[in-house]
Amino acid sequence: MPAGTATTLVGIGASAGIAIGRAWLLDRRKVRTPKRRLGPDEVEPDLARLRTAFEVSDLQLEEVRRKVAGAERRGASDHAAIIDMHRLMLKDEMLVLEAQRLVREERINAEWAVRRAIRKIKGAFADDADEYFKERRADVDFVGERVIKNLLGQAVDADEAPPEGAIVVAHDLSPSDTALLLHDRKVGGFVTDSGAKTSHTAIVARALEVPAVVATGRITDVASRGDWVVVDGGRGVVVVNPTAGERADYEVARERFRERELDLLSTRDLPASTLDDVTVRLAGNIEFAEEVPSLLSHGGEAVGLYRTEFLYLQRDRLPTEEEHYEEYRRVLEALAPRPVTIRTFDLGGDKLPAALRTPAENPALGLRAIRYCLRQPDLFRDQLRALLRASVHGTLRIMFPMISGVAELRAAKRILIDVREELRRAGVEVPLPPVGIMIELPSAALIADRLALESDFFSIGTNDLIQYALGIDRQDKEVAYLYKPLHLAVLRMLRAIGQAAAAAGIPFSMCGEMAGEPMNVLVLLGLGVTELSMNGPSIPLVKRVIRAARAEDGRLLLDRLLALTAADDIEREVRTEMSRRFGGLLEHDAQVGPVSG
Repeated sequence: MPAGTATTLVGIGASAGIAIGRAWLLDRRKVRTPKRRLGPDEVEPDLARLRTAFEVSDLQLEEVRRKVAGAERRGASDHAAIIDMHRLMLKDEMLVLEAQRLVREERINAEWAVRRAIRKIKGAFADDADEYFKERRADVDFVGERVIKNLLGQAVDADEAPPEGAIVVAHDLSPSDTALLLHDRKVGGFVTDSGAKTSHTAIVARALEVPAVVATGRITDVASRGDWVVVDGGRGVVVVNPTAGERADYEVARERFRERELDLLSTRDLPASTLDDVTVRLAGNIEFAEEVPSLLSHGGEAVGLYRTEFLYLQRDRLPTEEEHYEEYRRVLEALAPRPVTIRTFDLGGDKLPAALRTPAENPALGLRAIRYCLRQPDLFRDQLRALLRASVHGTLRIMFPMISGVAELRAAKRILIDVREELRRAGVEVPLPPVGIMIELPSAALIADRLALESDFFSIGTNDLIQYALGIDRQDKEVAYLYKPLHLAVLRMLRAIGQAAAAAGIPFSMCGEMAGEPMNVLVLLGLGVTELSMNGPSIPLVKRVIRAARAEDGRLLLDRLLALTAADDIEREVRTEMSRRFGGLLEHDAQVGPVSG
């Protein structure tokens, strides 16, 4: 790139903040896999090479884990848990035995065999699965790349620490890359060609509050080592070789962001109460116990959604009741006495250990979540026993996902009561925690009044509810423009759910991305939401807007919105109203970049 030529790329803002530093490139593109047929006398030597590569890969990951295990930096254990998952993948029969079979029976070289085995495993993660499970395919790729590189004798981990404050640029980063880069020194930010908001780089960057932008498409083609790079993690913008003026403007913007963050955190210990005395509890969505410190530091009052899927992913066996118990106990103890809402696992038959997978034409609409749990009661009972046992260590709320009707809710509650009785007979006395449901299907929204009579609380998963209601996959670029949280149909469903909860006298929370968007605050107050759950760094600004708002104004705004028809008109009305009332607060919501740009 010619000197002085600025290039701006737009990706996905994965972790908020503005970073300015020199590019530090890591080559993390897929290695070219050699393909050849083996002679009869080459099969055993290649099987031996394969065994060695798996063993070496495991030892390498063990060493990475050792390096980060003692780190006191927040999020280090997060790395350890992810690395443990990758080590389990190295022992998964679907990978190991399939690669060995291909070498032995089809007489293909070990590298090619690993690549084909990885491709087969990734096929189990359906193209129409949600973003979280699509990202787990990247985990499989990371493990396969490590084995193949070891077979080829290539370097597999970052072997040189970047200078402090450097911007790490890569096609993608494995959990071990991220762990090694962060355990010794603090990098300024991350930028990758690929990835998603749920990728491990994004999760860890948010936990450590390091600005990050993923899915830029071509950062590794644009940036060279030593180039100046600006990372605007809030807007998902990356500027390579900014002009002197642009850089100066971003430096001002960075300082303003830091000052603003400190100002927002000044209300960390204050309640999220409106000017007319309506209080909303602000909670966090988490996947790991290690995310709790960041949540608390941003003023989180609870965990509104703890996803338990991580315990099941890429294992050759199901987690034991004891493994469940230990994970839940850690989270409950870390939050006690604050409430923790733990969602029972939301997995499909193709996202379980190999022995339990069942093929499905459309996993997103098939045997998954509560449906699978009811079909596999022994598996469900193990999780429920662990939850009840762990409940004595904190304030637990149990939430069932993807409930479509009253019969499913009743069946799940019966199993929970039976499990509690089993524990009582075994001499283990445990309370029965509040039991609620995640409303993410239109059918549940339409019968919310009936479900409210048999639930202790509602939590709306707006990500899925909007997609199912509008019939679109927001990951599909062809129809993503139709994803409208303020669509009239969505607002009507949300109002009906809220009215049903109020009539039954139960709490009504929201844990989808809609909950963490400050621009939605008045609408959500108008709906009567009692708890909002989001990622930790989103909490301070949402709280500030709530504390400057009146719930009555939200109810009046909602009435006006429900009288409109087109989603664009509704969005325009919300933006106008929010800008008029909270312009000073929201003008930096998207993290404005250059002040003169």
